[in-house]
Amino acid sequence: MEDILETYALPYDPEIPLICMDEQPVQLLDHSRPAQQMKPGQVRREDYEYVRKGSCSLFMFTEPLAGWRHVQASERRTKVDWSLQVQELLEVHYPRAQWVRLVMDNLNTHTISSLYETFAPEQALSLAKRLEIHYTPKHGSWLNMAEIELSALTIQCLSRRIASMEELQREVTAWEVERNQAQKSVDWQFTTEQARGKLKHLYPEI
Repeated sequence: MEDILETYALPYDPEIPLICMDEQPVQLLDHSRPAQQMKPGQVRREDYEYVRKGSCSLFMFTEPLAGWRHVQASERRTKVDWSLQVQELLEVHYPRAQWVRLVMDNLNTHTISSLYETFAPEQALSLAKRLEIHYTPKHGSWLNMAEIELSALTIQCLSRRIASMEELQREVTAWEVERNQAQKSVDWQFTTEQARGKLKHLYPEI
């Protein structure tokens, strides 16, 4: 936990950006009957029944200090999917960064070995050398600021039925663009000193 908090306390450095990453499953749902559109004196009406259209995952990357985030829908959340997302992060979004401090949970797909299972060794090494990984502790996913972004996305964008991954990607991209333009950021206040006081029951007794 303290490793994450100390990482968050580092000053902003555009050459070594701090990126938080998380994933979220999304269930795709369609209407069983056409909705009645809004009209004067009547709100939009939807039947309570729905049709399941499968599921997919959202990959969230956010740089809290810069007010930037990127969301990508994916059919799966395998090692290959994670590796391809990391490749895009490093080569498309941050090609000039010396390296990236990446905060994420320790899911078994979130490992350097995933890069080697996806790319040729030379490319995997090149990507790995540009990553400084910081894992959130077990039961400590609340320390990941990407969860805050996913919560905002869920409330602002996903609180309705979305029937296909293509529609989902359009919606989250529109949300991403608007939020990036507004440069919405996270003002993280929880420090190592506070953790040692408020969460002292988590520390071993000597």
